[in-house]
Amino acid sequence: MSVKLGPNRYGKAETRLVRVVRDGPVHHLKDLNVSTSLSGDMEAAHLTGDNAAVLPTDTQKNTAYALAARHGVGQIEEFALLLARHFVESQPTIHHARVQIEEFAWNRRGPHSFVRDGSEVRTCVVHHDADGRATVVSGLTDLVVLNSAGSEFHGYLVDEYTTLRPTDDRILATSVTARWRHTGTAVSSYGTSYDEVRRSLLEAFADTHSLSLQQTLYAMGERALTACPEICEVRLTLPNRHHFPVDLSPFGLDNDNEVFHVADRPYGLIEGAVLREDAPDAGFAWE
Repeated sequence: MSVKLGPNRYGKAETRLVRVVRDGPVHHLKDLNVSTSLSGDMEAAHLTGDNAAVLPTDTQKNTAYALAARHGVGQIEEFALLLARHFVESQPTIHHARVQIEEFAWNRRGPHSFVRDGSEVRTCVVHHDADGRATVVSGLTDLVVLNSAGSEFHGYLVDEYTTLRPTDDRILATSVTARWRHTGTAVSSYGTSYDEVRRSLLEAFADTHSLSLQQTLYAMGERALTACPEICEVRLTLPNRHHFPVDLSPFGLDNDNEVFHVADRPYGLIEGAVLREDAPDAGFAWE
């Protein structure tokens, strides 16, 4: 039997990094979860145990801390690009770097007092390789939204196993995971772009009279692409958080779509991408 080494990478996962900027009595906080993955001339490490080409994962962790101290942490996309470029440009055996960052939001309650924001998490994934190619994918997770009206579901396939009843009045709820690909890396403000995409996603969810969650997904992606010329593709994952009306007839009560049981599983999972017709090839952007 003949075998060979396939694609591989290694790195440091979930380095927790908090950066405090002390502007006199007023402090500013950045709270990150940083994961790095490197690939390159790693055949010997796998085949013979020769680690001469390997930059230790502990070094990758330390690099995140050192660059945060030296350069600060602004927009997470910019910090991820800084890290990725550092690894590729400083180590000849490293040909490709992937940096993923999650940012946890804190709300100010005083000059140096904060409370953790329990809403969505901002994300990014950056790739940079030895040929100078780079991609930036921004995103968010756990953005929980709900429409208590304006949602229907009917006209679907029916077979001998179908028990779901058609409805023209249902609750539509989901926890949005969205990722959007920037056309390039020369973005004037990743923060402004993030705010605009988020606003577009929320407005489209609220404005769309939904006949399916798939229709809503497309409307959300289309709205974001229309509002943000700097992005070329949006990928959305929308779990359907089912709300089922409770049968109150055993108690002699009517239920006019007012009392619901929320089922956490199983759940419908709707996924899809919306992209410009002239969008450049994604390459390794989503990996």
